[in-house]
Amino acid sequence: MKNQTLLIALLACAVLGSGVGVAHTQHNNRQLFIQLQKLQVERDDLEVEWELLRLEQSTLVTDAAVENVARTRLNMLTPDPGTVLYITPP
Repeated sequence: MKNQTLLIALLACAVLGSGVGVAHTQHNNRQLFIQLQKLQVERDDLEVEWELLRLEQSTLVTDAAVENVARTRLNMLTPDPGTVLYITPP
């Protein structure tokens, strides 16, 4: 009789411990899934920003954009063709 009671108590503790372990594991899984979703949103935002930066870079390096910056910020002008000196290799 004592052995049966001890066995039942031991099995009850095992079932209780198993239930707590399952609950803990599911909680951890939910937390990790929430973190994964946040990181995926951040990744998507960074990809959009990267594409916008690439587009901005491609527009800034065009000849017209470079010429516009040279004229407005650096006050550069196109030289008179008669004053240009061409150097040819020997």
